[in-house]
Amino acid sequence: MKDLWIIGGGHNGLVCACYLAKAGKKVTILERRPIVGGAAVTEEFHPGFRNSVASYTVSLLNPKIIEDLRLREHGLEIKLRPQSNFFPLSDSESLSFHKNLADTQAEFARFSEKDAATLPDFYAMLESVADILREELLRSPPNVGGGFVDLVRAGGFGLRAKKLSMASRRDALDLFTKSATSVLDAWFENDHVKAAFAFDSIVGNYAAPSTPGSAYVLLHHVFGEVNGQKGAWGHAMGGMGAITQAMRKEAERLGVTIRTDAEVKEVLVDGGRATGVQLSSGETVTADKVIANVGPKLLYSQMIAEQHLEPEFRRRVRGFRVGSGTFRMNVALSELPDFTCKPGTHLQTHHQSGIVIGPTMNYLEQAYVDATQHGWSKQPIVEILIPSTIDPSLAPKDQHVASLFCQQFAPELPNNKCWDDDREQAAQTIIDTVTEYAPNFRDAIIAQQIHSPLDLERKFGLMGGDIFHGALGLDQLWSNRPFMGFADYRTPIHGLYLCGSGSHPGGGVTGVPGHNAAMEILRDK
Repeated sequence: MKDLWIIGGGHNGLVCACYLAKAGKKVTILERRPIVGGAAVTEEFHPGFRNSVASYTVSLLNPKIIEDLRLREHGLEIKLRPQSNFFPLSDSESLSFHKNLADTQAEFARFSEKDAATLPDFYAMLESVADILREELLRSPPNVGGGFVDLVRAGGFGLRAKKLSMASRRDALDLFTKSATSVLDAWFENDHVKAAFAFDSIVGNYAAPSTPGSAYVLLHHVFGEVNGQKGAWGHAMGGMGAITQAMRKEAERLGVTIRTDAEVKEVLVDGGRATGVQLSSGETVTADKVIANVGPKLLYSQMIAEQHLEPEFRRRVRGFRVGSGTFRMNVALSELPDFTCKPGTHLQTHHQSGIVIGPTMNYLEQAYVDATQHGWSKQPIVEILIPSTIDPSLAPKDQHVASLFCQQFAPELPNNKCWDDDREQAAQTIIDTVTEYAPNFRDAIIAQQIHSPLDLERKFGLMGGDIFHGALGLDQLWSNRPFMGFADYRTPIHGLYLCGSGSHPGGGVTGVPGHNAAMEILRDK
């Protein structure tokens, strides 16, 4: 039986391995770190305190993959947030998104009766366009300039698109090409309401809401579902590592070999074909096919010798945009944050939601401007999740862990400065920002774990700290992801494939690139 080797044991690598092994292939995963899971892992960062290290919440994980890989049978349990999102706005005011539409409308009505009335139509519009995405998720995009198969794929997409109403086509065009600001201005009038929706447009997106293309990033975050509820977000019990550990169990059940502490240094190429890999230890292994669960930038710029890629392609690689502007922290807390707009350290519903500090459109805009000028925002955008309010196994009794997902932090600091020198100062800026809204926050911190963009690159191989393996712009989506002509998970080198988030449909813990890549690999003899 011929060997298939997968570089990287993140969730997409595990998914790809499972589907290949189910088809009878002999598969080995090579993972650089001591554990599999990539950026979806749970670690103890202080005695008694565990949390998701990088990826931190669940929605985009595809239901078919959950079912096919028997993840629930392997212990995966996902619980919905009791409340969707909570936005502190000032010392006395906040905006909440509830699970129930009528409750959210009532909340909106406090700010704008018009926006409350508009909300159902806006949600319906998002769902209509998100359904288009859902239909295309588990299909490989057509390659521009490809052969008969690509013509069939393009024709199939055209027939599906033809069924859309003209209004839906216009909505799709808006969301794929316009800025979030432009789209939201056409729907809503209240600044706080617009800012609440605009937050999704800059999650993992080093850009402002006014940046053209940012509306797609908003859409990207709504095509998921949890426990059958479209657009919902939830917590993986035991942290995000529970997802990848369930995948590991299924992979091992199917006979996949998993090697940890096995860093791949180079993909070996002979005559235009991948023949194996060389590890940092010096070990060389031969392979019938090599599958890379790393970002395109990392694969092509660091793992393949220059002479094996055409000069024009190398230029495209240099121009491939990475850097999500993300700074990630975990904190151990002695008590829950006491928000002045919702006082009390006793458990309240908003503590179990996504708590987002980003009260106005100007605040979101200025955060990006600050980052481009100074390296990071003076008042960063922060999403706080406190998973221990739903999963008490993560922290000692009456204490908590919180995930802080923070934007905007430049992938590279200006004036040749290094994140190693400024990461602590940036972390203090984040703590200061949260403490403005919850005055007890700083004093409640027992310990913290910090990941700057550089830390994310070093630890997880995320070039530029990019949580999506590459920016989600129209030039790097669908048939253009990662590059036009190579959207079908194949590469310029025969026998070498991509299965990570740098391929269609992009970032997030979806498992879809791993699934789709496996289907293409199985088509090749």
